[in-house]
Amino acid sequence: MSSFDELQAVIRRGAQARQAEVQACEGFLTLLYHALRAASGPGLPLNNVSMDPAPDPQEVLRPAPLGSWHAARYRLGLCEVLVRVRRVDGAFRGEYGLGEGFRVDDVTDESVLRLARQLLRDVIKMYGGAQEDGAHLN
Repeated sequence: MSSFDELQAVIRRGAQARQAEVQACEGFLTLLYHALRAASGPGLPLNNVSMDPAPDPQEVLRPAPLGSWHAARYRLGLCEVLVRVRRVDGAFRGEYGLGEGFRVDDVTDESVLRLARQLLRDVIKMYGGAQEDGAHLN
């Protein structure tokens, strides 16, 4: 078997695991989008939040190997933030903004909502430490 044939066989064997990882990471990014929309509290959705799945800017192989990053751009009113996430030891690890990182071990609505609120606070700090007043998030 040539090296080329071996490469094709390895890629085919890992296809299901890669697809499951892609679905899990994309699902997490979608949960984060919904959490960002609900970050102001019950009945106060943030209407100017949108999500666009994006290719990871550091992706060098396609299909992406297991453990690769998956990304989405979130529009938060006047700014955008790229969020990258991947699976590590059953948890979601990610990064956003100017080097902020996170780890979510137990994916619950509350844990993702906490992450969304932290992301918003961090983005506020990145733009100059403006007052953290939830009433001005819309």
